[in-house]
Amino acid sequence: MSVHDVPSVPRWHQSSRGHDYNNIQINEKAHLGDTYNISQENPLSLLPFAANASFNSSTRQHESTCLPNTRVAVLQKTSQWADSEDQQCLFWLSGMAGTGKSTIAHTVARNYFEQGRLAASFFFSRGGGDAGNASKFVTTIAIQLAVHIPPVERHIRDAVTACKIIASQSLADQWRQLVLKPLLKLEGNDTYRSYIMIIDALDECEDEKDIRIILRLLAEARSLKKVRLRALITSRPEVPIRNGFCKISDAEHHDFILHDMEAAIVDHDIFIFLEHQMGLIGQEWCLGASWPGEQALRRLVINASGLFIWAATAYRFINEGRHRAAKRLSMMLKGSTSTRTPEHHLNDVYLKVLKSTIHEEDLEEDKEDTYSMLKQVLGTIVLLYSPLSTKSLSELLSFPIGAIEGGLADLHAILNIPKDTSRALRLHHPSFRDFLLNKDRCSDPNFWIDKKQAHQALADRCVRLMSTSLKQDICGLNTPGVLVSDVESSRVERSLPPEAQYACLYWIQHFHKSGAQYRDDDQVHQFLQVHLLHWLEALGWMGKTSEGIHAILSLEAQIQADKSPSLHAFIHDVKRFALYNRLMIEQAPLQIYCSALVFAPEKSIIRRRFEKYIPPSIQIKLKVQGDWSAALQTLEGHLGSVNSVAFSPDGKLVVSGSYDGTVRLWDAVTGAALQTLEGHSAWVNSVAVSLDGKLVVSGSGDRTVRLWDAVTGAALQTLGGHSKFVRSVAFSPDSKLVVSGSGDRTVQLWDAVTGTALQTLVGHSDAVLSVDFSPDSKLVVSGSADKTVQLWDAVTGTALQTLVGHLNAVQSVAFSLDGKLVVSGSGDRTVQLWDAVTGAALQTLVGHLDAVESVAFSPDSKLVVSGSSDRTVRLWDAVTRAALQTLWGHSRWVKSVAFSPDGKIVVSGSGDRTVQLWDAALQTLEDHSSLVNSMAFSPDGKLIVSGSDDKMVRLWNAVTGAALQTFAGHSRWVKSVAFSPDGKLVVSGSGDRTVRLWDAVMGAALQTFVGHSDEVQSVNFSPDSKLIVSGSDDKMVRLWNAVTGAALQTLAGHSKWVKSVAFSPDGKLVVSGSGDRTVQLWDAVTGAALQTFVGHSDTVQSVAFLSNSKLVVSGSSDRTARLWDAVKGAALQTLEGHLGLVTSVAFSPDGNIAHPLFVSNNWVAEGGSNLLWLPPTYRATCWAVWNKIIVLGHSSKRISILEFKEGL
Repeated sequence: MSVHDVPSVPRWHQSSRGHDYNNIQINEKAHLGDTYNISQENPLSLLPFAANASFNSSTRQHESTCLPNTRVAVLQKTSQWADSEDQQCLFWLSGMAGTGKSTIAHTVARNYFEQGRLAASFFFSRGGGDAGNASKFVTTIAIQLAVHIPPVERHIRDAVTACKIIASQSLADQWRQLVLKPLLKLEGNDTYRSYIMIIDALDECEDEKDIRIILRLLAEARSLKKVRLRALITSRPEVPIRNGFCKISDAEHHDFILHDMEAAIVDHDIFIFLEHQMGLIGQEWCLGASWPGEQALRRLVINASGLFIWAATAYRFINEGRHRAAKRLSMMLKGSTSTRTPEHHLNDVYLKVLKSTIHEEDLEEDKEDTYSMLKQVLGTIVLLYSPLSTKSLSELLSFPIGAIEGGLADLHAILNIPKDTSRALRLHHPSFRDFLLNKDRCSDPNFWIDKKQAHQALADRCVRLMSTSLKQDICGLNTPGVLVSDVESSRVERSLPPEAQYACLYWIQHFHKSGAQYRDDDQVHQFLQVHLLHWLEALGWMGKTSEGIHAILSLEAQIQADKSPSLHAFIHDVKRFALYNRLMIEQAPLQIYCSALVFAPEKSIIRRRFEKYIPPSIQIKLKVQGDWSAALQTLEGHLGSVNSVAFSPDGKLVVSGSYDGTVRLWDAVTGAALQTLEGHSAWVNSVAVSLDGKLVVSGSGDRTVRLWDAVTGAALQTLGGHSKFVRSVAFSPDSKLVVSGSGDRTVQLWDAVTGTALQTLVGHSDAVLSVDFSPDSKLVVSGSADKTVQLWDAVTGTALQTLVGHLNAVQSVAFSLDGKLVVSGSGDRTVQLWDAVTGAALQTLVGHLDAVESVAFSPDSKLVVSGSSDRTVRLWDAVTRAALQTLWGHSRWVKSVAFSPDGKIVVSGSGDRTVQLWDAALQTLEDHSSLVNSMAFSPDGKLIVSGSDDKMVRLWNAVTGAALQTFAGHSRWVKSVAFSPDGKLVVSGSGDRTVRLWDAVMGAALQTFVGHSDEVQSVNFSPDSKLIVSGSDDKMVRLWNAVTGAALQTLAGHSKWVKSVAFSPDGKLVVSGSGDRTVQLWDAVTGAALQTFVGHSDTVQSVAFLSNSKLVVSGSSDRTARLWDAVKGAALQTLEGHLGLVTSVAFSPDGNIAHPLFVSNNWVAEGGSNLLWLPPTYRATCWAVWNKIIVLGHSSKRISILEFKEGL
């Protein structure tokens, strides 16, 4: 072996076999969160890059490669394997610590790089930041592929362009989109050579789960045809890796065990290495051509005991001695004996290097100071979860940078110490960490590191650093609505240098490792009481919110409520606060001082503690809820209705299937999106997880059932056999069978391992909408559009029972976990409980206002949960049959519900495209008892009127938020409300097809206008309050006399429902917007149609006049607002920029377009600035504005009144 200077590739301007890489650049000073700096126009710039992980990174430029005539056997084996055309796409080079694995990997990488056949390399290093974990593994590989295989670059760029957030998705999704698919797309008749990928020290990857995933993903390279991609993997023979290879066919990998090589061969290679290196030292210091002599070299080889790391460390130590090289050689030769173990020899060399830092001539006091400083610095270096530079260590430990440099000056043999103090310090080999932390191995107490004490000291330093450096708006943006995506990463890095980011990420882990006992008012408690929001803000800028949530959860688990009640309550509230606001913190961190506090419950400890941070320019007119609601967090990412949800058996994952054709896996704790499983060609109707947690099954509108690997996301089987869409799937509890129900009226049983069709159960006379297994796997239950529930023998396929009682389609069925009961939910709005043995109907649970789409039992069979098209989730007592609670929060139908394995959490999937997690034990309080559909201010801005799905019209004080009146009379939901211009009357339109007039002062019902034949969608008054206009789903616009109640005009012309109507300010005209995509102008006196404005490409949701009656503005589901000339009928302007449908438009009194305040894309905004993020349960189903006051109606049945003053 020899130390060859490997040139760093800071700009990758080198070329390999003619490849030109001038367009791609690496940031040399890559710290936490750095990315591969490619030109901003290149989509690859979106991919994070672990700059210190590639074999030829600048941090590895001094690492050694094998000398000629050394490691001959293993290098020949790797060469033969690399050039072979067999199916063994993986080569596992395993060996004990110090046996030279990394040097071999480096040599192979260098050889194939020079041949132009290196696809990519990733050298793991525990505690090495980005190289210590798998978070940037695939993206780093992908960028190297784009460089090393130019034809594939375009396909990788296309993949990033198609999904700009690919880097935040699971390893499996990244691998398939950024590596496999681009390689599979290589076109034409060109034949590409075999490429090699080098993965070194896989055992140094921090997460064992990621190790297993990486092995599975690498094995997928066998599917490539145009390109042979082979991976050389080196590691210690540790259990996770051994187990991982056991699951891969022997035909797909080759193994080579270094420590089993013949000792004489290893000693020969070590001798050549030492002879070469010592010769260089002898030449440099004129020690003679024969120095150090064969005898000394043989003794060094004996001391090495087969460990290349011993030889390399001894060489570095002697070399760093310079003119004292001969003296240091003598130190290495002392006490050598061949009877000691290799580990003992390694201990000796490490101890000798450490002792060389203490000089005999030093005063005892100086020696003690040196010992103390070294223990702190070395203890920090070996325990860091991510490496830091000398400069960062100086800041973290509060040591002068010169003192650290001086103390480490003699330790180059064991540490990689860059001259640039802003670059990270690194261990030459992880065995030094093992030595320093083991009291038996490190026999000198002056150097031994007590692991717990060192972690405690490091935790203290992290807290102290955060306490002095974190603050509100740490990036100095002064814009509360700014998004993370709009802020340059360089600004974040200047504001949060590496040591601050390190402290934010790892302080809690260090406290845990110290064995700390948490107590009320201790260091942790005091820090969070002051800096919690600052810490969460910093995590948001760093893109590490999920890591922070995991840390909070781990902290809560360590605190005993009986011994530390105050701290436990505080951390529990922190957990609820962080989970509820996760999306906001990730996307707009400064909203933690605005939205997160504004919408936190009044009794929240965090709200009370930090309320002073709410900007005085935001005033809450209506009090928020008192306590945290049952809604824990909302998972967003699907692009269509979420049709099915399920928990994994360990409760750690949530699986969802959607109308967007994908299956998604989520972290049930943090809410983070983990994987997206793609393959279905139509919507996914149903998902389930096997009880062993290994498989996911999905059923789709493409008529297939698919099986997926729950860990890697790999598609395992596609089961075809149904002739119509698959509506429901389920696993048997023993995980051996899958059952599916289909629109073809059949139930199918499948072998979950082989995918073989076992049984077809025929008996239903209409589509089968739901299926489930009994707990003993012996029975199957099915629910059908034929209104029946069927019980089947899962072995013989015999129909056992037909349960009749529902009056409409049976949408969902489930067995209780004790096997005694069956529950069913139906389009008849009821939930039925049945005796699973006799088939007797036991109870009908009534309460839902629309079809029951999904039902499930709790694990103890004591509770039933149901989800309905009425947008609610309901909990029922399965024993007493009592209704326990109704959970509001979804803004559209609830398609699927399930309990977590511990019964504490309910998950629901909805047509609003979200997955919601709920606390199954919490009760909630409401204002309206259903969704708020419409709101309006009185002309003087003092009152608010609201209409809801609960059939009520309510009147509120806009200043205090107090409820003043409730108008009851409608028999169905209230879709639209408005005040008369004189403020004395209120008009409402309803799903009961009527328009009602109310006295706004007395609350009396004045008139009921009957005439529409379908739901009334919109109502409004004429400027003189004498006329009312209404628009309906019956396609008609009607005019009414507000005094007599007489029907005056019926304006026909729209071909679809009318969504919005309004009078012109002079009262002469009426404008209407419709589902037919047009805006119609009418004469309010004669009812004549005057103009039809065509231009929108989707439903017109809202219309309004300018104050001079000459201009009309319309807002549409096509995401645009349009301006029209009311006189000439001409289209004047199209206003674009909304990311969602435009549901409300208006002119301000001065004639300018839009309100000063408005709601857009889940924000309250003003002009072009976002002011306040609306969390999922406070998103507006409708809103109204008066000057600087905005009132919001929510799907949670609440209304919020907010006033914004100048200065936000």
